Amino acid sequence: MRRRSLPAGTSMILFTLVLPAAVLAGDLDNLFNVRSARTKRASSANPEWRNTNQDNRQLPAGETLTLAELQGPGVVRHIWFTIAAPAGWGRWLTLRMYWDGQEEPAVETPIGDFFAVGHGALTAVDSLPVAVSSEGRALNCYWPMPFAKSAKLTLTNDSKEAARAIYYYVDYEEVDELPSTTAFFHAQYRQEYPAKMGEDYLILDAEGRGHYVGTVLSVALRTRGWFGEGDDRFYIDGAAEPQLRGTGTEDYFCDAWGFRVLNRPFYGITLNGLDRGRDFGDLITAYRWHVNDPVHFARSLKVTIEDKGNVFDASGRQVSGFMERSDLMSSVAFWYQTGKAKRFTTLPPAEERSIPTEVIQFEGMVKDAKAEPSSTPVEAQRGRFNGGAQLWVKFANQPGEVTIPFKLEKALAGIATLRLTTARDYGTFEVLLDGKALSGMKALDLYAPAVTSSEFGMGYVDLVAGDHELKFKCVGKNDKSTGYYLGVDGLEVARITKYVLVK
Repeated sequence: MRRRSLPAGTSMILFTLVLPAAVLAGDLDNLFNVRSARTKRASSANPEWRNTNQDNRQLPAGETLTLAELQGPGVVRHIWFTIAAPAGWGRWLTLRMYWDGQEEPAVETPIGDFFAVGHGALTAVDSLPVAVSSEGRALNCYWPMPFAKSAKLTLTNDSKEAARAIYYYVDYEEVDELPSTTAFFHAQYRQEYPAKMGEDYLILDAEGRGHYVGTVLSVALRTRGWFGEGDDRFYIDGAAEPQLRGTGTEDYFCDAWGFRVLNRPFYGITLNGLDRGRDFGDLITAYRWHVNDPVHFARSLKVTIEDKGNVFDASGRQVSGFMERSDLMSSVAFWYQTGKAKRFTTLPPAEERSIPTEVIQFEGMVKDAKAEPSSTPVEAQRGRFNGGAQLWVKFANQPGEVTIPFKLEKALAGIATLRLTTARDYGTFEVLLDGKALSGMKALDLYAPAVTSSEFGMGYVDLVAGDHELKFKCVGKNDKSTGYYLGVDGLEVARITKYVLVK
């Protein structure tokens, strides 16, 4: 469609993606310039708004919710979500956006990864384009997203469980016209498991004209050791060799000498494993926003990164500090471009977006659980975060212990994670598996100022088929806690090879 040039006197209609970098970073000096725009909103608010508080949407398994259908020209300025759904919803709720009636989505990514938190985890993010608060439950996006004729935003539930409540805003502007230089926002999720040997991990393969503005990279360690010796590489306009060459994974994400959890306007690490980002099954997510340093391309852009680092043999001996690994690599590429975007990947089914995991739920084991003192109530109560129920132990005014027996039909080996409730009246517990404390696992302080579902890593376990037991021994409580309660949602075991076998 032919776009007219801007009429005289309307230069401030220009959108942030074509303004100088200072404006893109939020230049407050521009707030006193009046722009020709009409502010609009699409939201989950009930149309019967005068006397109701039912302002959310439910999303059954396998169905798609249309968040907004907008008429252009316009620009999406802000998106907000909060979602009540079973654990892991960040990976299996898929966000899509379509501009100007195109059949292929310009944005296609699990919602958590779009907001810079991978693996379906919940945590805070404090960056310029996206921000997450409320222990990972309040999602905000400020990427400007123009559309010439129309925009459609959807959310699909790719899991087998319903999302019970979805609240959202889509704040946008209607404008008279878009600048002739307008490029359109894109974001695409991609993954490999295990990462392919013999080639770099591909983040983006784009054709057209535009600029690259961000990377979210998530890694689930399939083996122990540091994964981040890989270099980032940018191939611009079909070049055979990368014009932009990096010096290491943490270097590309603007950190140094490994990772630690941090948040900055343009870079950060939102997840850094269950320990230090070095153990079996640890989860890492890092973001890098090229807001003030976009990567420009006139014809094409290919972005890759190596998956290289420590590699061990079957005995646990390190055989190399710089060798290809086989981790679960996943990413979201963010860019603006003109014209129709190249389709360079497909979104995998929800069950393939994480390392295969066995989940042992404990709410059905209430009758077999044994508590001391014997008068301690052991009940099943609705789990606020797991979509079902949990085993709830109501220790009164003194510490105690509870033993939960369970049976495995087949052997189970991998990385174990406990999902427990944390709240202001919960205690501190030692955890024993089959009578033994797990190596390196400290007593778990379950105090939190608000009710939250929390994950606690148990490390690598190798369980034979047959009978087992999990014991929680209360050893006191946080000084801020008012009680000794315990809520157990479940035990998750990710099936991960303990060592890489080097031939």
